[in-house]
Amino acid sequence: MHKDNQPLIFELTKEGRIGYSLPELDVPEIELSNHLPSGFIREEEAELPEVSELDIMRHYTALSNRNHGVDTGFYPLGSCTMKYNPKINEAVARFPGFAHIHPLQDESTVQGAMEMMYDLQEHLSEITGMDEVTLQPAAGAHGEWTALMMIRAFHEANGESHRTKVLVPDSAHGTNPASATVAGFDTVTVKSNEFGLVDIEDLKSKVGPDTAALMLTNPNTLGLFEEDILEMAEIVHGVGGKLYYDGANLNAVMSKARPGDMGFDAVHLNLHKTFTGPHGGGGPGSGPVGVTKELAPYLPKPVLVKEDDRYTFEYDRPQSIGRVKPFYGNFGIYLRAYTYIRSMGPDGLKAVTENAVLNANYMMRRLEPYFDLPYTQHCKHEFVLSGRRQKKLGVRTLDMAKRLLDFGFHPPTIYFPLNVEEGMMIEPTETESKETLDSFIDAMIQIAKEVEENPEIVQEAPHTTVINRLDETKAARQPVLRYTKEEEPVNV
Repeated sequence: MHKDNQPLIFELTKEGRIGYSLPELDVPEIELSNHLPSGFIREEEAELPEVSELDIMRHYTALSNRNHGVDTGFYPLGSCTMKYNPKINEAVARFPGFAHIHPLQDESTVQGAMEMMYDLQEHLSEITGMDEVTLQPAAGAHGEWTALMMIRAFHEANGESHRTKVLVPDSAHGTNPASATVAGFDTVTVKSNEFGLVDIEDLKSKVGPDTAALMLTNPNTLGLFEEDILEMAEIVHGVGGKLYYDGANLNAVMSKARPGDMGFDAVHLNLHKTFTGPHGGGGPGSGPVGVTKELAPYLPKPVLVKEDDRYTFEYDRPQSIGRVKPFYGNFGIYLRAYTYIRSMGPDGLKAVTENAVLNANYMMRRLEPYFDLPYTQHCKHEFVLSGRRQKKLGVRTLDMAKRLLDFGFHPPTIYFPLNVEEGMMIEPTETESKETLDSFIDAMIQIAKEVEENPEIVQEAPHTTVINRLDETKAARQPVLRYTKEEEPVNV
């Protein structure tokens, strides 16, 4: 039994109850022993719950009501752009002409889908200032790796295999050094200066003939625009390196500034963030990569091209790094992103950026008196507070994040980026109303006051959720991942 008296599914079992009805078998029945090794064939009936359809619907509906999502509450995860997913996107993704096609169909029968993808590539090229785009990568980190593999192939094709170093700022997303490592590079950390921006002198000291690329997010993970980006591009290009743009924060500059105009050679985009595809739970995602003409020969194949009035996949790309995702990639996310772009139009996308930046700065200034603000200049789409002041009173950022759950808000990203002590990275996005922002701000202010007046209530939070304070060490090291009859299930 769960804490809120919601029965576990096995506790609802009554022998003989059935919650489903399968159609009659319409293919020849086979003897499994002729097709599978004996060790893979079940010899006893599976111990599955026996419940009615009504009971199982109520069970899963009750479980879904415990989840927090962008449709149920404010979700201010910094650097993740958890913004509202317009329902028109879902309607378009369910059009039979899109939803019922198969990736193995002949190209002549899916020209409409291919036209949509080609059109999406063109839109993304315009938004980023890149010459060509591939939609293949499955998500952001996959896009990072894809771009780096193209940069690696470019250097090798030019006889410069000695370029083995990728420069990564100390404020970067953790996926940046990870992607560089998986792509076969060594990473070199570039320091931030006192303003939270890349230290130009440190960058100059670390570039050289072995530099393959600089990976950069702009604005960076602190929500600050790298105002020296043109000088950084000149420094890296001056030694023969390439600039890679991590598009996780594109929501801050969309239709205002383009990575291509800043000097970047490759960029990935998160369609599941900036362009309103559903985001979370391990997927789905989509991380298209745009590149300059210089890198275009190395795009993953097949490349979607238009020949007269026909769309086709081009496989004759001898310098391609090869396919990185089966079939069309995450086609349903393309549809959602395409619908969003066409619905918003250029003016709408510009308004997205303006409102995202306005919301973030409004929240930052209202919260500044109650928390430490490491970097006081105007931010872009997100900002980072520090809980150092509260830590001195015995309350950590983790405690305050858990206390936020009592107010019905998902906590912001905490303890990241790593160069901010007790950090809280907050991104409101453009889709939230001022009333929602004010409610969150009021909750944060109340928590700050509780830390001073009644710290125990924060240290012991959350109090109103289905699951109270967990032993996080035990949950991480000894998780209970399945139901067993032998022991009382642990609520996690």
